Amino acid sequence: MMPDEPVMVAIGPCGNCQLLFVFDPDLVPSLTIEGVRVPFCERCINRANASPERRAAGLPPIVPMPGAYPK
Repeated sequence: MMPDEPVMVAIGPCGNCQLLFVFDPDLVPSLTIEGVRVPFCERCINRANASPERRAAGLPPIVPMPGAYPK
């Protein structure tokens, strides 16, 4: 992304912890639940990736796209 490109940001609750966070709705990891896209914060994605259950199931890590969590 070039520095002068427009960036869309949203503020909303995480689908897991419900804390408000800033994210790019086009890039953030999310699930569609009952027709609604539900975003997940970086902290919860990191927790999911570190969970023994995820590793035991042989699931690959969730890798957020660059720019998903604008600073």
